[in-house]
Amino acid sequence: MGFVGLLKPRIIELLLVTTVPTMILAAGGFPPVGLVLATLVGGTLAAGGAHTLNSYLDRDIDRLMHRTSSRPLVTGVVRPREALWFGVALSVVSVLWFAVLVNTFAALLTAAAVLLYVVFYTIGLKRRTRQNIVWGGAAGAMPVLIGWAAVTESLTWAPWLLFLVIFLWTPPHYWPLSMKYRRDYEAAGVPMLGAVEEPTVVARQVVRYSWAMVAATLLLVPLGPTGVVYAVAAVVLGAWFLVEAYALQARARRAERADEVRAMRLFHASITYLTLLFVAIAVDPFVPSPW
Repeated sequence: MGFVGLLKPRIIELLLVTTVPTMILAAGGFPPVGLVLATLVGGTLAAGGAHTLNSYLDRDIDRLMHRTSSRPLVTGVVRPREALWFGVALSVVSVLWFAVLVNTFAALLTAAAVLLYVVFYTIGLKRRTRQNIVWGGAAGAMPVLIGWAAVTESLTWAPWLLFLVIFLWTPPHYWPLSMKYRRDYEAAGVPMLGAVEEPTVVARQVVRYSWAMVAATLLLVPLGPTGVVYAVAAVVLGAWFLVEAYALQARARRAERADEVRAMRLFHASITYLTLLFVAIAVDPFVPSPW
């Protein structure tokens, strides 16, 4: 079970939720099952490899944080050298998998995703800037580019807009978590915005990113191959997300302590929001559009 824990399966699930709908949108219907399975397996290998290397590099600060103190490298279930080679092997195999079973372009994007997460985010930004998760969101947005490239071997406006949606979604998703675990990040010396700024400041930034994210989802209506199902979902879900973001801001203004903000409400809502938005993307090609 130790090596499975290194993969961070729950995060992988969220990444895969965005990949399949993107492939359906790119194909204008359901793509070949073999291609979908190959892409999902390759994506799982890539994400697992990147997460394992992240755990290897962050094992020192994981020991200092209650939220991460049970991870395999902290408890000693897996040794550092084993984790390093496991992560490297999964990452290399994932790129080769895409190159052989999907296509070269998707393989290159997969390699870029791993490097973004491990080098750009984990090594370069995480411990240096309070904007770390903003730019780290680029790695989490890569699956939509990979999924689109797996089907079309190219990229158009649509996948880049989906990339932008997830990129802008990441801060409103993650900053509430960093507010909840503020003391953990303070103890580890990681300058997550939620740990280094007052709740009112964080909430204000959450609202700004939420508006930008919703605007990006609406741009996909005129610029992407979407129809009425997606358009309605983008409007309704976007309105709901903004209500939750403003509710967080209101609680932050009233709260005397950070733990009174109940920031995890928006964290959980953000997962539901992204899931339902991509469900709409998956359903949309199968419903005739009036335009």
